[in-house]
Amino acid sequence: MDYIIKANLRREPKELWLRIAESSGICCEQREGKKEYVGFIEFPEKGFDRPLRQVFHVIERTIDRDGQILLVPEIEVNVYWTSLRCGPWRVIELYRDHGTSEQFHSEIKTDLDLERLPAGKFATNNLVLHAGLFAYNLLRIIGQESLRKDDAPIRGNVKRRRIRTVIQNLIYLAVRLVRHARGVYFNFGRYSPWSTVFERVYQAFA
Repeated sequence: MDYIIKANLRREPKELWLRIAESSGICCEQREGKKEYVGFIEFPEKGFDRPLRQVFHVIERTIDRDGQILLVPEIEVNVYWTSLRCGPWRVIELYRDHGTSEQFHSEIKTDLDLERLPAGKFATNNLVLHAGLFAYNLLRIIGQESLRKDDAPIRGNVKRRRIRTVIQNLIYLAVRLVRHARGVYFNFGRYSPWSTVFERVYQAFA
């Protein structure tokens, strides 16, 4: 299994990593007084079949964002142990994506109220969790479908909707159930803001 683990640099001086970055990394000057170094180092270690790899991201600031020249350069260092052989920037992006994964966990626990499973038996909790995941995936699909067009009252520059937002705006949508001519219909309010989105999502899956 591949891994990306952020290294604990409490006992390693930042100046050491700056020297490593200057000799082994690629430098990019984002603005005057700010340099970013990205790269990796590899070294053999006893007990491992292939060399261990560390990806580093070092930032050196000699001028702050307001234009103030710093008496002592400010150094920021992030180092990652990884088994991946892709480019250093890709490793850094993948590590940063763990925050997105945490958001999904949060939605399952809080929005679907599955933080505590109800029973003391594993089989019962297994069934409840599977039902919860099925509901979660359905709500995620509805949320993504609702973003395909710009007809929602709250759109903004978003790439996904939280499960709670989908439940509040589309599942809890107030309608009147009408039976007419041997059919069953939803009668929306005249000024219902989410009715257009609801109808479009329904037609997409009907």
